[in-house]
Amino acid sequence: MSKAKLLAAILVATALLGSALVGFGWAEPSSPSALTGTVTSQAEGAMEGVLVGAKKVGSTITTWVVSNAQGQFSFPRDRMEPGKYVVSIRAVGYELPSTSVDVTAQPTQLDLPLKKVTGTSKLAMQLSNAELIMSVPGTPADKSALGGCVNCHTLQRVLFSRFGADEMSQVIQRMARHTNNSSFLHPWMRPTETSTAPPASAPSSFAKYLSSINLSSRDTFEFPLKTLPRPTGKATQVIYTVYELPRPDASPHDEVFDAQGNVWYSDFNSQFMGRLDPKTGKVLEYPIPQNRFGQIAQGGLQIDVDKEGRIYFGNMSQMQIVRFDPKTGKMETFKPPIPESAMGDGHLTMIDPAFQHLDGKLWVNVAFATGEAGGTWHVDLATKTWTRVEYPPGSPSARAYDVVADSKNNMYGMHMGTDKLWMTNGKTLQTVWYDFPTKGAGCRRGHIDSQDRVWCGVFNGNRLAMFDPKTQKITEWKVPTQWTRPYDAQFDDRTYVWTAGMDNDLAVRLNPQTGEFTEYLLPHETNVRHVEVQKSGALSSLWLGNQHGNTLIRVEPLAP
Repeated sequence: MSKAKLLAAILVATALLGSALVGFGWAEPSSPSALTGTVTSQAEGAMEGVLVGAKKVGSTITTWVVSNAQGQFSFPRDRMEPGKYVVSIRAVGYELPSTSVDVTAQPTQLDLPLKKVTGTSKLAMQLSNAELIMSVPGTPADKSALGGCVNCHTLQRVLFSRFGADEMSQVIQRMARHTNNSSFLHPWMRPTETSTAPPASAPSSFAKYLSSINLSSRDTFEFPLKTLPRPTGKATQVIYTVYELPRPDASPHDEVFDAQGNVWYSDFNSQFMGRLDPKTGKVLEYPIPQNRFGQIAQGGLQIDVDKEGRIYFGNMSQMQIVRFDPKTGKMETFKPPIPESAMGDGHLTMIDPAFQHLDGKLWVNVAFATGEAGGTWHVDLATKTWTRVEYPPGSPSARAYDVVADSKNNMYGMHMGTDKLWMTNGKTLQTVWYDFPTKGAGCRRGHIDSQDRVWCGVFNGNRLAMFDPKTQKITEWKVPTQWTRPYDAQFDDRTYVWTAGMDNDLAVRLNPQTGEFTEYLLPHETNVRHVEVQKSGALSSLWLGNQHGNTLIRVEPLAP
């Protein structure tokens, strides 16, 4: 063979090897590995789809990768500096003994032999909310009601309880009085006069149902536990970065990027907003001034940024807009023109200042637990003028959960219990409604893309939806895995739409041109309320706040 032909053959072989490694889910060849190994078990041999995490001792950042079809995993060198690391895994039905490794400047090898968990209880503790809902017997209505419990805690809390029907009825009474942002550390309660809990009586059908599936009359579950499959193929080609927040009770609800690449987050049950530097993991938190006192739920929901880089925070039960200027350190609060006596359990939730530079006005939503009180407001903060959007008699429901602004500063409203999307003109305040194809289910939250299209999560319909203002039509895509319940959705303005929910611990990516879904299993139980897409780079990545777990999570795909 001539030298030229030999050289050509070597180049082809090298290219094929590089393609194979990428196909197996390894890091790109240009990024050498710091830590590699193979995941195995006696039951399966080499195991694909096992999440492997490594956290340097003393650090607040954990990096996770996923094993490929040969059971191999690899941590890129640029994600792992030398030091001692604690290693953990996620693979339902398996466990890893306590493991640590010393990573040096040279490539380090660590193989991980997993053991099958023994006993139903251990397995049940590993399951996601979705897997537990799929496992328990019951009607669709029973399971839908059970799904409401995940607002405040995982379903293990329900299923491992030992309350009979009478005791469970009292638990339900108490739970109905808790606000949706309650936690074990912050058990906020609704005002007594506005509680939606029914009066105490004989056990309800729901109480009887819960006591029939928990451990009140048995020591083990009598129904088979169903599990979702581990990731395969593209779903293994991903890197996760998990950032711990400084307070153990931190409850990140929403995230937004500023122009410097910092991630700002709202806290759902404490009076703080925070800023994360993704490069260093450093977090700064800013206390929010309290406006209402007593047993009033603290914390907030949406956080956003305007063109000037100022941060806006919907301070929920405190019933105020908070505006913070990172450049000057000035924090201001703005209150709606609602008498304190009428506020009750009112929540100032959603706020969109993205296009207020056009007319000086931003959109704000105020909601109440009962009735049609509250509503959407068009607000001029400079003059402190609040204009409530009114609708003609006989109009469809416009009780919004989320409000988002398009590039002309018109507002789109949505609610998961309303099978319509509506748009209010920012100049005339006139409203038009559009029907979702799936009846009985509406969008919960959404984002506007660069083409002024609305992308949103059809929570109860297990779908994603897109409204195109040019055609005035709504298109839907059904998410492949049951009980995903998409909470929110955002398009990356190029190829992919991202979503996630509170139940199955999956970050979901859709290519709307091909209909291809890729589902990325998250490193641990993650209660997701909002998605924020980082649009820079060759492939977009997703940021999530774990509302129950004081962490922010970045999901970075390695393959289109």
